[in-house]
Amino acid sequence: MITPNYLNPGDTIGLVCPAGYLPAAAVQTCVEILAQWGYRVIQGSTIGGSSQNYFSGTDQERLSDLQRMLDDPTVKAILFGRGGYGTGRIIEQIDFTKFVQSPKWIIGYSDITILHAHIHRHQQVVTLHGPMATAFNGEGWKNEYVQSLKEVLEGISSACSGPDHSFNRFGTATATLVGGNLALLAHLVGSSSDLDTAGKILFIEDVGEQLYNIDRMLYQYKRSGKLQSLAGLIVGGFTNCQDTERPFGKSAYAIIQEAVAEYSYPVCFDFPVSHSERNIALKVGATYSLRVDATGSLLAE
Repeated sequence: MITPNYLNPGDTIGLVCPAGYLPAAAVQTCVEILAQWGYRVIQGSTIGGSSQNYFSGTDQERLSDLQRMLDDPTVKAILFGRGGYGTGRIIEQIDFTKFVQSPKWIIGYSDITILHAHIHRHQQVVTLHGPMATAFNGEGWKNEYVQSLKEVLEGISSACSGPDHSFNRFGTATATLVGGNLALLAHLVGSSSDLDTAGKILFIEDVGEQLYNIDRMLYQYKRSGKLQSLAGLIVGGFTNCQDTERPFGKSAYAIIQEAVAEYSYPVCFDFPVSHSERNIALKVGATYSLRVDATGSLLAE
């Protein structure tokens, strides 16, 4: 795996929205704080782009905006404004030739899971699953999770811990870290962006899903062989889960625990990776060590 260069003061970070629409005002705090951190910021045309429908622009407009950032050698990192839906509509048309020649940090989560997975599979470049531009708002930039993004960009290695949980399965593992949003990971099965999870530490999270759908996605992943040969599993936040009128009968965590009960690798729950404020920056494709014991979980490079 190729790790992009860490950033230096004066380096440029590009801001774009390859999926859902985001008002330009929603990134202003992010722009100001990145400048305080010492970086130059350029905004793509999809920041505050077309508001005629759900997307930040047409497929071609979103593709062109992202392509410009990928091709620009002066841009050292691309931070996405938001996720939502839409990256999967343009992923096959992206040309990664110049990106591979001059790798840069790809930063985001949610729908950006598609980019993390695709780049991991085809370009073998480490990417960054973590807070996006809107996480800086409301003094969010002061919390430890946005600050973890700053530390990673500066090349500072750190460890992250999770609490003890009754579903945790003890053990240790050292392996490549992959993962992201469960819905996206399940939808990528069978596509050119599908992840090879064998021998890797997988992390998953999701938001706003029906409990039965979480069960369905877990079994899709399991039937595809994605869960049986993991080195370890990190379960992040499953926030704002919905239930049907006739209750499904299990929580999101209980659904996951049941799906992996037959395996022996370490598993931890309630790890701070999610659609909420608790969203630590993680390097997709980097090697991490995971320890799960009676004190909780610890993930460290």
